[in-house]
Amino acid sequence: MLYIVSTPIGNLDDLSLRQAKTLVNSDIILAEDTRSAKILLDAIKQRFQFQVSSFKSPVIVSYYKEVEFEKLPEIISWLKQEKKVSLISESGSPLISDPGYLLVKTVIKEKLPLTIVPGPSAIISGLQLSGINPNQFMFLGFLPKKENQIVQLINQLYTIKKTFPEMVFVFYESPQRIYRTLQCFKSLEWRSEIVICREMTKKFEEIIRGKAEELLKRNYKGELTVVIQ
Repeated sequence: MLYIVSTPIGNLDDLSLRQAKTLVNSDIILAEDTRSAKILLDAIKQRFQFQVSSFKSPVIVSYYKEVEFEKLPEIISWLKQEKKVSLISESGSPLISDPGYLLVKTVIKEKLPLTIVPGPSAIISGLQLSGINPNQFMFLGFLPKKENQIVQLINQLYTIKKTFPEMVFVFYESPQRIYRTLQCFKSLEWRSEIVICREMTKKFEEIIRGKAEELLKRNYKGELTVVIQ
């Protein structure tokens, strides 16, 4: 069975008992970052020592975007041997701007069992904290790296807004690229409110709201989720 397991986006106290039980009882854990996976398993042992009756020592396998195709046959073989395989990303929900889609698609094609162990998502958390009505939203993943592609995307968002005036846009951005992205929104005179959610659930969580030109004056560190009205 393949288990798609969500993990905390920052605060390890958000780890659920079901997530903990699934991971410690796995034969194999596919992890985007093996170091983060080991930290997570250590946290489970500390927090759930009374609730989890037995602790296996799952094999942690490095599984990131560049090796997805290469490792696919071996993983499918494990699943056909009825191994319990858990897929986790570095944080949050797998497949959402993280590896896993190719595996899930193949598992379904092979008619192998799979299930989800739900949990935190930076997309939903950002929407909830933004103060913007989240009834209609579109997730854009990471924006393109080239400036002309960002400009083209923003123009497309304008078109979508004309058809769906209440549509909210959510995307991930890095501290290194957020200024260029904000500058693009400013130069195209995007006047709607922008909310930048920084380091959600962590010690230095910060929610910053304003127009593009105002947000350009701030300094940004850590993981960013951006919500645009």
